[in-house]
Order: sequence, then structure tokens, then C-alpha cells
Amino acid sequence: MELSLRDVGHVYGAVDVLSDITMDIPGGRILCIVGPSGCGKSTLLRLIGGLERPTRGAILQQGAPPEGCLNPLTYVFQDFALLPWRTVEGNVRLVLEDHRLGAEAVERIVADVLARTRLSDFRRALPRQLSGGMKQRVAIARALAVNPAVMLMDEPLSALDAQTRELLMDDLVGLWTRAPFTSVYVTHNLAEAVRLGHRIVVLSRRPGRIAETVDIDMALEDRRADHPDLLRDQQRLWAVMRDEARAADAELVDG
Repeated sequence: MELSLRDVGHVYGAVDVLSDITMDIPGGRILCIVGPSGCGKSTLLRLIGGLERPTRGAILQQGAPPEGCLNPLTYVFQDFALLPWRTVEGNVRLVLEDHRLGAEAVERIVADVLARTRLSDFRRALPRQLSGGMKQRVAIARALAVNPAVMLMDEPLSALDAQTRELLMDDLVGLWTRAPFTSVYVTHNLAEAVRLGHRIVVLSRRPGRIAETVDIDMALEDRRADHPDLLRDQQRLWAVMRDEARAADAELVDG
């Protein structure tokens, strides 16, 4: 399944948050959205996910979701959003409870996603017993359990330290390489964007418009933080964002 946004705009009261957003989200690819603080990145993700309706324009779904898809659009949040009284296994099972699945099918799905996220040995652990990186892996496993058409990720690594962030990026690359999925990935971190994104969309400061789109053709498994091509792409993105990021920062401080 692919998504298309056509002339999408959004207003909160008198504040024009997004304007004239037109883009395609191709199937089986990771699209990263970056931009200065307050440019509407998370708002755009909420519109794509159907949590809010755009004030203007249209968001279209094209094609059928993958076979076995239980939820076409699913989220991975920055704060993990785990239920503290449920085990790792219980948090993953949560998203399957409203679907008419037999016990054997549920067990098969849970075992599969825990194995894919390297959590099988921790299925009985509670969230308070897990590191930040492991909590986010549980959140990713829970999202994968419904076999989504599009996984919407809102700064999923920003609450983690640098070392854990690198490990989680490796995990995401491994997951995508073994079974490519479609994702819209919001981040303020340009190193993350060039490490994970097949296409990177840069938003301007508010009202957020598409300032630039950068496609990266290098295979995900070949990308390393110090690769000169990726460093060049990162510098290109920062060159587009730098002045607007400064202006946005000044607006936030003055406000």
C-alpha cells in the first residue's frame, strides 16, 4: 500500500501549521521527515495516521495492504507507551486482543515478532526491568505484530543515549533488510535520517512546507555513520535547514 498527500494544509485556530504538502510515500521504503522545531513534523504524522483530519487537501491510500495486515497504520512513539503492569509478551499481545484470532495464531505472531526484535528471552519481564533501548524494541515488536501497511514513527530514538540509538538503528536496518516495510519516520536528528531514510523530506519553518526532497540510493546495510556520501548528504540537509532552524529557535525563545 502507498500513500499520497495532495495539497495538504492544517490550521490550529489562527496558526497556520502546514501548507501545500504534496508527496508520495512509496511502499517498502522508509521516508524520513526532518525540519526545524515547530515546523509541523509530528502534526503531519498525526494527519497521515488519521488521528486528525487535515484542514485542506487530501491523504489517499493506494493499493491493498499486505496479506495478513491487521491494522493498516500503526504508531511507534517516543515515550514507548508501554503498559507498566503488563509483561513484554503482554504488551505485544495487547494489539491482537480486538482481532478474531485463535490462541495458536496469537502465540505464533507474538513468538515471531519477539524473535525478530531479539526479545524472546525477555517475554516475561516487566517494562520497569528493561533498559530504554529494550523498551523501544518492545514498542517496535508491538507495531510489527499487526503487520501494518505503514509504520508511523514519531522520534522513536530521541529519548535514548547515543550508544543505544546506534544499536536501535542497527536493529531497524536488520528488520527492514529481512522483511522490508513501509515507514514514515519523523526525526530532528539528521544522522538518523541519512542512516535510515530512502527518501528524506525537509520541511520549512512554520507554516511547514516541503523545502527539499533528498533520495538516498545506498543500501541500508551499507550505510555507516562515517561514510563520506552520507556525511555529504547530512551537510546538504543542514544547509537547507540551518537558517530556518535559527529563525525557528528565535521564535520559540521570543514566544
